[in-house]
Amino acid sequence: MASAESTGASPDGIPSRPPADTPGAGVAAAGTTGGAPADKPAARPPAPVVASLMLGMALVALDSTIVATAVPQIVGELGGFSVFSWLFSGYLLAVTVTLPVYGKLSDTFGRKPVLLFGIGLFLVGSLLCASAWNMAALIAFRIVQGLGGGALQGTIQTLAADLYPLRDRPRIQARMSSVWATSAVAGPALGGLLASYAHWRWIFLINLPLAGLALWMITRHLTEPVRSPGRRGPVDWAGALAVFACGGLLLFALVQGGVAWPWLSAPSLGLLGASAVLAAVVVRVERRAEEPILPGWVWRRRTIAAVNLAMGALGLLMVAPMVFMPTYAQSVLGLGPVGAGLVMSVMTLSWPVSAACSQHVYRRIGFRNTAAVGIALAAVILFSFTLLPYPARPWQPALIMLLLGGALGLFQLPLIVGVQSTVGWAERGTTTASVLFCRQVGQSVGAALLAAVANATIAARLAGAPVPGLPEHLDDVAKALDRPELLPAAAAGHLRGAVAAAVQHIFLGATAAAVAALLVLLLVAPRRFPVLPELREE
Repeated sequence: MASAESTGASPDGIPSRPPADTPGAGVAAAGTTGGAPADKPAARPPAPVVASLMLGMALVALDSTIVATAVPQIVGELGGFSVFSWLFSGYLLAVTVTLPVYGKLSDTFGRKPVLLFGIGLFLVGSLLCASAWNMAALIAFRIVQGLGGGALQGTIQTLAADLYPLRDRPRIQARMSSVWATSAVAGPALGGLLASYAHWRWIFLINLPLAGLALWMITRHLTEPVRSPGRRGPVDWAGALAVFACGGLLLFALVQGGVAWPWLSAPSLGLLGASAVLAAVVVRVERRAEEPILPGWVWRRRTIAAVNLAMGALGLLMVAPMVFMPTYAQSVLGLGPVGAGLVMSVMTLSWPVSAACSQHVYRRIGFRNTAAVGIALAAVILFSFTLLPYPARPWQPALIMLLLGGALGLFQLPLIVGVQSTVGWAERGTTTASVLFCRQVGQSVGAALLAAVANATIAARLAGAPVPGLPEHLDDVAKALDRPELLPAAAAGHLRGAVAAAVQHIFLGATAAAVAALLVLLLVAPRRFPVLPELREE
């Protein structure tokens, strides 16, 4: 076997100068011509297939951002202010706990039927949301949307690996990242426009033509590559139900803990205890299943386990810029909602650019080393936020967000492309779903942990405050920050300083998560990802 140096390849066996695409190759031809392996993708799928995948991803990406700006109108008509946060938490919970289930189903029955089912369910959920008569119904229908969104998010990422050869995957992944970036900027504006000038129900009705178009395009144009023949075992419905119940209880405990009840209260301890019991049930059921939803090999293989852990750390650290940066920009810097959104959104501009360029790095130094460079840079950038002066100028955190997006693009895409290249068709859906599942769980855990850090910091600053007029309870801090002119000048300044200190501690926590991801890559991940021979470029 020729060495990586003699063939001009990276440590992972990827040629540093890939050959040009084979002309005339189509999706349907994959694995059927010239004796090519069945798991080897075609050179380039038709444009309508790419457009349908991007459209399907846009449904999920837009739905994550478009609802937020319409909350005042929704609450004003339906009521339920005390529980409206479950419009987001319920959707996220449904997406997260169904990812492993859909991943295994796509490995069993194929990507196309799972994707069509997901789009159809998302369409039904959108129609139901638009017809909701109270907040409880809307939350229930948002969960139905999330059940469809889980199929979309995981299956589209898997199809990107199925349809594109290794050398071209950064192109489609960068396009997917650009969909999320565009949605992060356009979603809130579109939601506000529809809620203000039409009706909040249109933020769900707008999904109907988009989902219908995606269904038509995928049905007409998507032909999956022919996979290697293999035995199809029975579907592990018991495991799917156990995973759903365990994940649902755990996420419910993390979302509600410290908000609806204290962390050390009976509800929190009861939910966490029940989650632990169900986790043991999941392990027992999956060990006995012939075709488990969460197979043990996902954690026994070093590459997949390392990527899962690293992506969990990514989900945790992303809470700092995505959740707390807007609060910092408005409460500490004094920016309006639009300005705060711009400070955060610059990260989504540099991320897809960096992701698209990452292939030029990992072709030379490998997947693991490229991701390690990206997360090391992210750790330095996150820590630099704690060194900003008080009060900072708006361009300073904006620059940090811009640099952070570039570093994380260099980290995330090589891991996704790399881990998908170590498995064949029959395992790719499960592998991709496990990666996305760990990132979502990391985000939920991060939201709970970092919110606790923020609350503890602010509470300590309020308890030892040398100025009068400050809120006595944490629940009153948000109201005081919304109307700081009603506070004495000294109290308002002290409160802004407390928020700034809390966000600095949060970014320290995010820095620790980035360092943990770096250690996982260096100590757990293999130096060379075991890319399958049939997936390497010739």
